[in-house]
Amino acid sequence: MNLVRSPAESVVLATSSTFDNSRYEQACDQAIAMCDGNLRSTIKALIMANEYLEVELQELQAAIAAGCAPSLEQAAAPHD
Repeated sequence: MNLVRSPAESVVLATSSTFDNSRYEQACDQAIAMCDGNLRSTIKALIMANEYLEVELQELQAAIAAGCAPSLEQAAAPHD
């Protein structure tokens, strides 16, 4: 699955009035601090976290495809 934003989505995000860069700056500072200031360790930890989330997403998509979990459409449908 491709998790990269399209150029159009990126432009909308970057030009949005609600875009708050300080949130990302704070998150970066926190991640670096958690790795004792070691930038290589910080990048490695973020890559590992991203890979974990990608596997979780694939497992959830497989469960939905197999009918073991409700799809987003089913969850959003009004209940009678």
